[in-house]
Amino acid sequence: MFLLGVPLLIFSFAIYNIVAFLLPGFSWSMEVVQFRLASGSNLSIAAGDLIIGGSILVLLIEMIKAARLSRRSIVDHILSLVLFVAMLIEFLLVPQAGTATFLLLLVISFVDVTGGFAVSIRAAQRDISFSGADSAHPL
Repeated sequence: MFLLGVPLLIFSFAIYNIVAFLLPGFSWSMEVVQFRLASGSNLSIAAGDLIIGGSILVLLIEMIKAARLSRRSIVDHILSLVLFVAMLIEFLLVPQAGTATFLLLLVISFVDVTGGFAVSIRAAQRDISFSGADSAHPL
């Protein structure tokens, strides 16, 4: 249950940083796997494509988490915002983060923050009940 209060995109951020800083010659455009499609064309998937695809799946989980209302979800939103700010600072100041792959991770984090707040606000509006509405007399 601990992971419910942690922004899961931190794992994508950590994987990117581990690879970027521990493998200096690594290229995110390096082909990892290649598939032959039924049409006869070849589909090449690069390392950056894999991390972006995985992050989008994690984003889906984050949106589902945002739909529940609890004190923990508020902390999760704040931590997501902190993660986004940290990623933005790293993108602007650290040379290893100046890649298109990291920019897309930053965009995914932004969608997580804004989407999470929007979904929570909409869910909270639905939970508001008006007392006395049941006792109103029809005219």
